[in-house]
Amino acid sequence: MALFDDEELQPRTARPKPKDLEPLSIEALRDYVRELEAEIARVRAAIEAKESHRSGAESLFRKP
Repeated sequence: MALFDDEELQPRTARPKPKDLEPLSIEALRDYVRELEAEIARVRAAIEAKESHRSGAESLFRKP
């Protein structure tokens, strides 16, 4: 039993390898695009949340 997921062991700068699109049908490609768009929306929401938290923290430490 592994203690860590493989993803946790990868450096933060590691990027996933691009998916081989050649064997996919047109409908599978469209599904893949929808999955990617959903992931992009999730990442953008995470960025907005972190920016909001950072703004709140920065406002605590600003000099009046």
